[in-house]
Amino acid sequence: MDYVVRAVRAEEWARAKEIRLAALRDPVASIAFLETYEQALGRPDVFWQERTAGAAAGEHSRQFIAEAPDGQWAGTVSVLVERAGGTPGFGEAAEVDQAHLVGVFVRPDHRGRGVVDALFREAIDWSWSLAGPPLERVRLYVHEANARAEASYRRIGFLPTGRTLPMEGDPAALELEFEFRRPKRTERTAHTERPEHPRSPEAERGR
Repeated sequence: MDYVVRAVRAEEWARAKEIRLAALRDPVASIAFLETYEQALGRPDVFWQERTAGAAAGEHSRQFIAEAPDGQWAGTVSVLVERAGGTPGFGEAAEVDQAHLVGVFVRPDHRGRGVVDALFREAIDWSWSLAGPPLERVRLYVHEANARAEASYRRIGFLPTGRTLPMEGDPAALELEFEFRRPKRTERTAHTERPEHPRSPEAERGR
């Protein structure tokens, strides 16, 4: 794969805005994201500047992008750090220290090339590497009607927790919580093995 996966930089806010708008025009955007294209389009530049600066700083969140050989951003994923007892970025309050994957998107012409795998790998690596109390899991939510995404998450190792939330704007629909637990390591392998990573879906998912 000739993509470079890296953290977004603060000065790249216009490109972060562009790929977000592209995600919100995707056919499954209505069940994959809480925000609409019109809402995002109407936000002022300062919103995107502050949001991207926060994602670049990596204190409470981090946005990763996959850059194609021609320089185009092929995909993105954001990680929210949720500490136990703190205010969640989305969903139920955290009972343990955890990460939350949101805003997962790969442009259609880059799907099937391992982009999502690389994005997830980078996001999980970053989550496990954070200083302070180690994060115990990575979670995400998927709409109950998004069968393609759900099947992909199950296949890569995310498991349903049994917890659900009503879909914002459509309380009759449910958001299903899935999690990927931090791999347990023995004392012998703790300093020699990299964390195991799931294979990732090409389906979009995010908030």
